Amino acid sequence: MKAYIKLLRIHHWLKNALIFLPLFFSGHLLEGLPLIRTCFGFLAFSLISSCVYIVNDLQDIENDRKHPIKKNRPLASGEAKPKIAIGLAFFLLLSSIAISTFLYCSQPNGITQIWIIVIPIIYFILNVLYSVWLKHKPIVDIVILVSGFLLRVLYGSYVIQVQLSNWLYLMVMFGASYLVFGKRRNEMEKNGQKSRKVLQYYTKDFLDKNMYVFLTLALITYSLWCVDTNIWNQSNTSLMIWSVPMIVIIFLKYSLDIEGNSYGDPVDVVIKDKTLMALILSYIIYTTLVFYVL
Repeated sequence: MKAYIKLLRIHHWLKNALIFLPLFFSGHLLEGLPLIRTCFGFLAFSLISSCVYIVNDLQDIENDRKHPIKKNRPLASGEAKPKIAIGLAFFLLLSSIAISTFLYCSQPNGITQIWIIVIPIIYFILNVLYSVWLKHKPIVDIVILVSGFLLRVLYGSYVIQVQLSNWLYLMVMFGASYLVFGKRRNEMEKNGQKSRKVLQYYTKDFLDKNMYVFLTLALITYSLWCVDTNIWNQSNTSLMIWSVPMIVIIFLKYSLDIEGNSYGDPVDVVIKDKTLMALILSYIIYTTLVFYVL
């Protein structure tokens, strides 16, 4: 049983916290119905993301056995059986679609957002194509991984029927690009071009330069969001501007980690660095005070 629980990669559900961004930044965090709907949305996306991880592991069994870290995954190590894993993947997929359908059918105010059902399906299809084919295509592989982050935020906004600022969507897109380029960079740094076929098309300099280009764009768009007078009143603008240095420090600490002894996986980097976790928690506390207390 432990092997199949491990197969779900529950710690990677941390990425699905992005679904809460629309709830948090729209000011509806303390409202019962939006909070409950977002929690169900988080569960739906977590189930389908675990399904995708199983599909990916099934596809990569042989390659994972040659990897110094991935060889310990349940399927690659033989702890989990492929037939049971396939059945589990189908169960997770159907459960996710069922929850999304429930959220679609129970939308308040008579407004129908079919995207609540469509987005998880798009996410699933894109990631299956990624697992079996597109992960070997340069640039395309990065675009698909980045789209996963953006789809999570879009899904969260449709679940509670709110629209975020375009600046914030851009920040998520550029920030995700920074994370993905950093992951590819460190995969090449640690294991060379043999660890992934697509890495033969990249160079370390290309990945390194673009990683920091997208970091710059992420910081710029976040800063523009914080000073957008169409969103904030004068009081909140003067307070939110002080979250910019906090975001800069968080990215600096993250960059320091992936420049060190790390494989660059965003979740693993955050979980293993208590200082980074404390910085992120400080940012969450500060923005919570700005949005809901001050």
